[in-house]
Parts: sequence; C-alpha cells; structure tokens
Amino acid sequence: TLLLSTRVEGEAREVARVYAAIAQEINATGAPLARPACVIAGGETTVTIRGSGKGGRNQELALAAAPAIAGLDSAVILSFGTDGTDGPTDAAGGRVTGRTVAEGEAKGLDLEATLRDNDAYHYLEALGDGSLVKTGPTGTNVADIAVILLR
Repeated sequence: TLLLSTRVEGEAREVARVYAAIAQEINATGAPLARPACVIAGGETTVTIRGSGKGGRNQELALAAAPAIAGLDSAVILSFGTDGTDGPTDAAGGRVTGRTVAEGEAKGLDLEATLRDNDAYHYLEALGDGSLVKTGPTGTNVADIAVILLR
C-alpha cells in the first residue's frame, strides 16, 4: 500500500489520467509498488461543467479513468467523497474497472458523449454493478479519496 498524497487538486479528468497512468505503470513494471497493489490519494478535484448531465467530481474522475485502464482486468479505480455526497447527487462517487468500457459498450452507452455532457451518474448507474457508489450521508467530511487497486 502506498499513500500517494493527501493534497491532490486539479481538474478531475486530468487527475484521472494520472491515476490511470499509475495503474498502467504498476501493471507493466511493478513500480512504484508490486502487485497486489493499493495506492491511496486524498484531496479535492474540480470539474469544469460543459454539459447538462448529472454527476459529481468523483463520478467524473472515475469514469474519465476508465478508457485508460480498459483491458486491464485486474485494475480498479474508486473515487468517493467521505461525506457520502458527490455533487448534487445521492451518490458518494464512482468505481471503474478494466472492463467498464466494454461493459458500457455492450449496454449501448457512449462514454465520450457521457463525459462531454458531464453525465457520469447515469452511465455508472446504467452499468448496474455497483459502479455508482452510494453510501448515504456519513456525517463527516475529511476529503475525497481515490483508491487504485491491482490484483
């Protein structure tokens, strides 16, 4: 396990690419740690809203990471708010795997259009496999937490 940082900031989609690159690096080289691996990061990202969809920064971060880990079946990226709320939704965040893109395509979902519309909530919900993380209000607000896992 590696604590990457407790101060991650930036545009959610940009941070997603960094987290996905870390997963790819672990898979390819075993660095910065060997598998099974768990990398944890905290902080708060932002989203530049360009569409009219539904979601929050953690849902968008997770979904934006999905294309870069596509095919990495042992990879999971989870991003959630410790308060149990992500944006104006009832979800705490999102979870994607190396199979998320293929599963979305099989259900007729358009990932790129979804991201353009800032509609991660409905994409993750449509997967129906727990990708839309719902915890309910937790009564605490420490930070957003991201977890990168590789078996």
